[in-house]
Amino acid sequence: MKDVASAGPVTVGSPPAIDAADRRWLLVLARETVEMVVRGMPPPSPEESSLSPALRAPRSAFVTIRERTGELRGCIGNLEDTEETWRNVRTAARGAAIRDPRFSPVAPWELADLVIDVSVLGDPAELPDPALFDPAVHGIIVDRDGRRALLLPNVGPPLGWGAEQTLDAVCEKAGLPADAWRRRGTRLRVFATTEFHEDRRPA
Repeated sequence: MKDVASAGPVTVGSPPAIDAADRRWLLVLARETVEMVVRGMPPPSPEESSLSPALRAPRSAFVTIRERTGELRGCIGNLEDTEETWRNVRTAARGAAIRDPRFSPVAPWELADLVIDVSVLGDPAELPDPALFDPAVHGIIVDRDGRRALLLPNVGPPLGWGAEQTLDAVCEKAGLPADAWRRRGTRLRVFATTEFHEDRRPA
């Protein structure tokens, strides 16, 4: 990659503004959705007119389910920002619980030992130079040949990945060669997130 010092910063915008009350509400929504779909029940359907403007704003969202040990149990999200935030969180929670192809569906007996994280995505910005990518700060989206994938911010550093390894990983997640990010015609975008989670302490 080029020398980072020779290039300017990437402006990804501010993370979505979600106040403490709305964060708590979204965590409850995600938790109730997971518990209900795991038990074969329809997910909750709140009265939309009672929700805050932030919850009704169109935002992409991801829901991550972890064991209390920190092990990943499911993670699903979307880049669909025409749906309201709360709807995207509910859809992501359902997917993380029963539709992540990497894992078997969550079983009812597991629910008490799981922790839920919610990530609401800000507007993506084009990444003009891979040298500007900071995996501790930016989420990353790759698009090429009809394939697309995303990694949330700070996924790579806990695994010991630097910028290049994280870019390799998002390309492989999309079903592309690991070095596709180096090739002309590959679109890279970065984004900020607002992230919040349930209490990770043992129950």
